[in-house]
Amino acid sequence: MKECDNIIQILKETEIAIQNENFTPIKKLSDQTLHCASATGDPDNIAIAVIIYSLGKIFERSDYRSLQGWASFKKITVTALKTSINDLENNNIEKFRKDFFLIKKAINKISGKLKTYIQDVFKQAEINKASRIYEHGISLGKTAKMLGVSQYDLQQYAGQTGISEVELNQTIDVKMRTKWLEKLFE
Repeated sequence: MKECDNIIQILKETEIAIQNENFTPIKKLSDQTLHCASATGDPDNIAIAVIIYSLGKIFERSDYRSLQGWASFKKITVTALKTSINDLENNNIEKFRKDFFLIKKAINKISGKLKTYIQDVFKQAEINKASRIYEHGISLGKTAKMLGVSQYDLQQYAGQTGISEVELNQTIDVKMRTKWLEKLFE
């Protein structure tokens, strides 16, 4: 795992935001791990970015709070965050991975509409974060594989957002490449 201290801080701030019901900063916290995930391809940072972003989207929806299973989901999430922080502070990465993913597994303890809504949020978060990694210059295929999303879904999302038109993701035409190569060998 890369940048463990940063991850601990992000998890602590996420837990505080959930406890204080101030959900606005949660999605921004996931972006803090995204740069590291893009640079290193670290699966832990990628998973953290996706799950924290998903939590931001889920907790900001006030209509979810009235659905059956909400209290259980919130309790499991807060407990998993606290345990995960403790695991990282004790440098127990394997236990962290197990405990942190309890957040995603909490979905299985929910039924009805809330379960469907939360599953959809997690799926959309994976595609959203994949598009952000792709925006950092990682190939579409590699990005899709890293996050376990289909290349089709990622292409479709990236096409709608204009990510493919970001200057860093545009290729250089053949003539320009040839000129650059000729200058290199002069």
